[in-house]
Amino acid sequence: MIKEFRAFVMRGNVLDLAIAVIIGGAFGKIITSLVNDMLMPIIGLVLGGVNFSELSITVGAAVIKWGAFMQTILDFIIVAFVIFISVKAANKMKKAPPPADPTIKECPHCFTTIPIKATRCPHCTSELK
Repeated sequence: MIKEFRAFVMRGNVLDLAIAVIIGGAFGKIITSLVNDMLMPIIGLVLGGVNFSELSITVGAAVIKWGAFMQTILDFIIVAFVIFISVKAANKMKKAPPPADPTIKECPHCFTTIPIKATRCPHCTSELK
């Protein structure tokens, strides 16, 4: 059982996924700090000294912290944009698969589409070379 577990963990996909999750978590913390500690204070200053983390609405006994929610939305937008750019760059690096061999051809006499291995056109009955 330990050998099976070790083989499972050491497969490329599982190890790559584990590394991606760890790096993603660290990246998320960096983005959160960027938004909370750098961007939102600047945006708040431009908007007249507003501290977004303290903006809230009280409805009865419930406190709705919409400023913190706005910070989280900005976090998400930045992370999503970086992932989009990364995936776009990775897709550019991929080589396009070679074109598949043709499976059909056109009859030179009647221009009907026929299988490539055909020796006679089923439409006009012409012999094909």
